[in-house]
Amino acid sequence: MVTASELPAGRRRRRSALEAEEGGAAGHGGVAAPEVRPGRGRRSGEERAPRKRAEEPEDPESRARDICLRLLTGSAKSRKQLADALRKREIPENVADGVLTRLEEVGLIDDAAFAAAWVESRHAVRGLSRRALAQELRTKGVDAELVERAVAHLDYDDETEAARALVERKLRSTRGLETQVRMRRLVGVLARRGYSEGMAFRVVREALEDEGRE
Repeated sequence: MVTASELPAGRRRRRSALEAEEGGAAGHGGVAAPEVRPGRGRRSGEERAPRKRAEEPEDPESRARDICLRLLTGSAKSRKQLADALRKREIPENVADGVLTRLEEVGLIDDAAFAAAWVESRHAVRGLSRRALAQELRTKGVDAELVERAVAHLDYDDETEAARALVERKLRSTRGLETQVRMRRLVGVLARRGYSEGMAFRVVREALEDEGRE
C-alpha cells in the first residue's frame, strides 16, 4: 500500500483536502450540511409568535344604528324591513326597538312617506294597479291604514291610463298573431300587474280596435 508520504506533493494536497471534506460530512451521512442562515428579524430557533386579533365586543346599540343607517343610505325602508334586518344580525329585540323608535323620532324612518313614494314610483315605472301596490306595501310591513292612504291618491282614471300605456308598449310584439291569442296575452300582462279582468279586457279591446282603424 502506498502511503501519503510516498505520493507526489500535488496528489498529497488533493487527498488531504478530500479527506477533510469527507470528515466534516461524516455526521450527515456523507453529505455536506448546507449552511444555515437565521431568518431576518428573528433569532435562530425562535418561532414566530401568532398575530393577536383584537376582538372586543361591540355595543349592540351602536351596531344596530350602523346597520340601519347603512341600509337607509341605499333607499328608504319601512320600519319592518329594518327590524327584520336587525333580527337577522341577532340584535336583541329591546335594543332594536329603541334604535328604530329613535330613528322615527328624527324622521329617518317614516312609513307614511315611504308608502307614498313607493306608490308613485311603482305606478309610474311599472304601471302597477292599486291592488298590486297595496299588496307590495303590506308585504313590507306598512300599516293597513297607511297603505290605504297611499293608494288613495290613484283613482280610476290613473289606473286606466297606466293600463293603456302598458298595452301600447306590448301591442307591437303581438302583431301577426291571431286576435284571440293577442287578446289573451295582453290581458295577461295587465292581470300580472293587478288589474281587474273587466278593466283588462276593456283596455285591450279598445287598443286592438284603434290599431285596426289606423
